[in-house]
Amino acid sequence: MGTVEYIQHHLTNNTLALNAEAQEAIDKGQMTFWALNLDTIAISFLIGALIVFVAARLGKQLETGKPGGFQNFVESILDFVSTNVRDAFPGHNALIAPLALTIFLWVWLMNFMDLIPVDLLPMLFQVITGNEHAHLKVVPTTDLNTTLAMSFTVFALILFYNVKIKGVWGFTKMFLFHPFGKFLIPVNIVMTLIEEVSKPLSLALRLFGNMFAGELVFLLIALIGGTLAVGAAALFWAPLQVLLDLGWLIFHLLVITLQAFIFMVLTIVYLGMAHEDDAEMGH
Repeated sequence: MGTVEYIQHHLTNNTLALNAEAQEAIDKGQMTFWALNLDTIAISFLIGALIVFVAARLGKQLETGKPGGFQNFVESILDFVSTNVRDAFPGHNALIAPLALTIFLWVWLMNFMDLIPVDLLPMLFQVITGNEHAHLKVVPTTDLNTTLAMSFTVFALILFYNVKIKGVWGFTKMFLFHPFGKFLIPVNIVMTLIEEVSKPLSLALRLFGNMFAGELVFLLIALIGGTLAVGAAALFWAPLQVLLDLGWLIFHLLVITLQAFIFMVLTIVYLGMAHEDDAEMGH
C-alpha cells in the first residue's frame, strides 16, 4: 500500500449505503446524505455507554468519609465543570451543568481515541472481519457528521431557550433591532442571522479541524516507520519515529483536552446568552 493509499484508507469511514444511489456515490469516493458511518456511530455509542456504566457504578459505591482516588478524580472534574458553569452562565438551569459535563467527558473520550496507535484498531478489525481492505476510522470527532450533530443539538437548545426566555416577539426583535437599531432592520436581520448560524458552525468546524489535523500528523509519523525504516535506515528512522510520536502524543493530549474544554465553555456561553431576557439585552 502506497503513502497516499495508506492515508486515504485510514481517513475513510466504514459506511453503509441506504440506497443504490448512495452506494454509487460511496464507490466513487463521494459523500452522500443517504449513508451511515457505522464506525463513527458504533465507537461514539460505546464511549457514551462507557460513561453511563462508570457513572452508574460509581454512584452505587460513593464514599462520604474516606473516598478513593478515582472518586476524588471524578469529583475534581465535577468541581471543574461546576465552576465554569457558575462563571459563565447567568441564573440557574438544572440542565446546563449535566449537559456541560456530558459534553466535556464525551468529547474528550472521543478525542482520546486519537492517541491509540493509528494501525492497532484498524488491523484488529481487519483480522476479526477477515477483510484486509475493511475500513475503520476510530476517532469519531474526525468525522464532520459527529461534530455537526453535536453542535446542531446545542443550537436547537439555543433556539428553544431563546424563545422560552424572550418569548416569540422578544426573539423576533433580536433579529429586527440588533445590533444597529430600528432604522437598519434589513442589515440587522442579515447580521443576526450570520451571528446565530456561525455558532454551531464554529463549534463543529473548530473541533473537526483540530482533530482531523492531529490524526493526519499521527499518520504521517507512522509512515516514517513504514516506508523509511527499511534495513540499516531503521537505526535512524525508527528511533526518530518513536521520538516524534511521543512528542506529538504529549502535545496532542493538551489539544484534545483544550478542544473538549472549548466546546463545553462555548456551549455554556451560548446557552447563557439565550437566557438573557429582553431587558438584560438592552432592548
